[in-house]
Amino acid sequence: MRRRRHRPARWPAYRRVPCFTPVPLRARRDGWTPERQARFLGWLAQTGCVAKAAAKLGMARETAYRLRRREGAGSFAHAWDAVMTIRGGGEAPRRKVTLDERWMLAMEGGFVVRMRRGRFLAAWRKPSTSALLSLLASYDRALRRHDLWA
Repeated sequence: MRRRRHRPARWPAYRRVPCFTPVPLRARRDGWTPERQARFLGWLAQTGCVAKAAAKLGMARETAYRLRRREGAGSFAHAWDAVMTIRGGGEAPRRKVTLDERWMLAMEGGFVVRMRRGRFLAAWRKPSTSALLSLLASYDRALRRHDLWA
């Protein structure tokens, strides 16, 4: 009797892990660095399990949940929720980006997680030109409002 191989659930090719800004933390070699946060989301997208994704990085599941609850983790938590929603077959939720996050996306860049055929490939930081243009437009609107009242 032939055994069938269990195939993991495929990651839809047209859906992507949203770009996110990392949680601001004190720099530690063994902690949740920005690169480690991005890789965690990639492994979470591949495995669908927080414990397995954290273990791939040598971190504990509890520290991942603690990172998610920290101050300034809105973008990271949104990307986490989007990954879990996409894995469940739903549509990724939309989120408003704050002015501080927009500045970070424009100047330093957010992390982009690359997936291929359901597998995590890489994560890198990429500055966003659309965030820069949006930031400049919001500054322009603020200056125009100031000129009208001055």
